[in-house]
Amino acid sequence: MATGAATLWSHRNALRILVRRDLAVKYQRSVLGYLWSLIEPLGLGAVYYFVFGVLYARDTGRHLGEAAGSYPLFLVAGIFAWQWAASAITEAAHALTGQARLVTVLNVPREIFPVGRVAGRFAEYVAGLPILVGVAAVYALRGRIDPGVSLLALPLALLVQAVLLVGVALLLSALNVLVRDVERVMRLVLRVLFYATPIIYPLSLVRDSPVPGWCKALYELNPLVGIVQLHHAAWYPDEFPDTRLLVTSVAGSLLVFVAGRLAFRRLEPAVLKEL
Repeated sequence: MATGAATLWSHRNALRILVRRDLAVKYQRSVLGYLWSLIEPLGLGAVYYFVFGVLYARDTGRHLGEAAGSYPLFLVAGIFAWQWAASAITEAAHALTGQARLVTVLNVPREIFPVGRVAGRFAEYVAGLPILVGVAAVYALRGRIDPGVSLLALPLALLVQAVLLVGVALLLSALNVLVRDVERVMRLVLRVLFYATPIIYPLSLVRDSPVPGWCKALYELNPLVGIVQLHHAAWYPDEFPDTRLLVTSVAGSLLVFVAGRLAFRRLEPAVLKEL
């Protein structure tokens, strides 16, 4: 892991250029440009707020606890985190196939290409942070939330999520070159993961449900569960994951990272031959 990080750091200029190029190409013919990276998650948040915060406000409020009076903030925090994950995974799947010429010509570690997609989507997440902070400030002034030391959960969430996404990106980008069905399968997996992660609902709703214990245990093996809890815990201290869930998420993310890096290294010769 340290060797991989050192390699990426030594080629940080190439990585920065790839990220800037990726963002420029993505929005070059868009009138609103980077605003689209904010419009989509905010639009989703508005829809889910109408459904769960208005139509089913009574049922939702019973499980939200301290977040009941600031549900829009709860939604925005979760959806912004999810948008980074979903976009990075989707685009990383074709990070190599979509840049085949650059991959085979440039004299840089090939890991840079999938990692660049994760970094590019993180840049979009950072662009949305002022909105998240602004929404939080509104509720803080109203006395609905009282963030303090709990804000330290946010950098921890970003670090663990970055480790997880880089691992997934390395694995998927290599596999998709050899098996083009991977990208389509991941679209389905992401749809399932959205509802299998406490983004628009609190984790307590799952834990208090009559679902069998083995289902709950399987649910919490998803590293994104603990990661999203950390994103929420930055504003709601009671949402901070317990020790078991935190260890599961951190260990799971590290395991995915190691597996992704090893798989990328093993498949790289076959990938270059296919490209």
